[in-house]
Amino acid sequence: MTRPSVEMLAADAPEPITSAGHAQLGIAVLAGIAVIVLLITKFKLHAFLALTIGSLTLGAIAGAPLDKVLTSFSAGLGTTVAGVGVLIALGAILGKMLADSGGADQIVDTILDKAGGRSMPWAMVLIASVIGLPLFFEVGIVLLIPVVLMVAKRGNYSLMRIGIPALAGLSVMHGLVPPHPGPLVAIDAVGADLGITLALGVLVAIPTVIIAGPVFSKYAARWVDVPAPEKMIPQRASEELDKRPGFGATLFTVLLPVLLMLAKALVDIVIDDPENLVQRVFDVIGAPMIALLASVLVGIFTLLRPAGFSKERISPLVEKSLMPIAGILLIVGAGGGFKQTLIDTGVGRMVLDISQDWAIPALLLAWLIAVVIRLATGSATVATVSAAGLVAPLAADMSSTHAALLVLAIGAGSLFFSHVNDAGFWMVKEYFGLSVGQNIKTWSVMETIISVVAGGIVLLLSLVI
Repeated sequence: MTRPSVEMLAADAPEPITSAGHAQLGIAVLAGIAVIVLLITKFKLHAFLALTIGSLTLGAIAGAPLDKVLTSFSAGLGTTVAGVGVLIALGAILGKMLADSGGADQIVDTILDKAGGRSMPWAMVLIASVIGLPLFFEVGIVLLIPVVLMVAKRGNYSLMRIGIPALAGLSVMHGLVPPHPGPLVAIDAVGADLGITLALGVLVAIPTVIIAGPVFSKYAARWVDVPAPEKMIPQRASEELDKRPGFGATLFTVLLPVLLMLAKALVDIVIDDPENLVQRVFDVIGAPMIALLASVLVGIFTLLRPAGFSKERISPLVEKSLMPIAGILLIVGAGGGFKQTLIDTGVGRMVLDISQDWAIPALLLAWLIAVVIRLATGSATVATVSAAGLVAPLAADMSSTHAALLVLAIGAGSLFFSHVNDAGFWMVKEYFGLSVGQNIKTWSVMETIISVVAGGIVLLLSLVI
């Protein structure tokens, strides 16, 4: 099916809730983002509240009636949570299953038993990338950093030589590969195909994680040569390997959602007939919610039962996995509300009008917008959902492939230079026992490398596909 042209989109789009000109809208956007930044960084306000207030500020300065601003924000919040809320919940349940069953430890130990010496950084990239597929970045850090510290201590490795590849694997998965919430929200906002985005995301992720991980870690280890801090090295919860799920079963469970979504994309390409029964079946089983739900249900038998979990322990595990994601859901939802406010006030149309007169490619513009919001707010997810709302009109006359690349350009920009307003910055600093300066020279530079390399690969792909 062909995408509508820009003119068709403009004709079908609802009228903005304000009649403000481009200059006033530009000031409103800057003011809204500035309010969000100040509230998060200066006043330490929760990102959900900051995004809510920033949206109201944007609408007020744009001259929109506040009742309509509230309606736009609520509609965006509801639509976003409806679209990705269940996926976030299912991903959290799967992550909790991996952690509590010992499945994550099983993958880690199996790979580490096969690796050593120069291959260890590559093993850490592989571990982080596999484990990071269903996990939020913060959950991945909590799960993997203790392993990194143990490996560095046990093998007498430089902490940066082992830690940077693991962090790179987690970060790349988080920014570029669905079913993470940022890419999912961008896919929904831009109208991209999930299967194509997933396939291209993996294609972009592989060289990116190699350059930002094992290659950069050589230099990071020279710049910051520190041992693993003794006080942060944990004790293993259990060494009873017979009570852990098997390596193959665990790996299959983790990769099942990705395999189902890729299968759907492949069937859609090969058959390309929405009325075909086979394609309709794969459209269902390859849908993100069904794919993740299948992985969770399979995980009960491949992860929890082998670990000795009774039926009575499964429900409490699910409850515990859902409690920590309340804040994430609200932040993602508020980001969607901010995005919808941007759209309804006419900011998206303004970006489209202005960009038509620029020589800058749409993908580079999307990357730059995400970079600015990332630097300002410190949140990759906020940067992704906000930038997606701004540049969504640019995807109107793009092919499915280029719409997917637009999502990846946004994701790449959202990872640029993590610094003091990013919670991940402080998590890495504390776990590794680094100073602020040391963390900037390692973690922050690594994030920038990921952003630039992935953005560059996306631009190159746009020229050849």
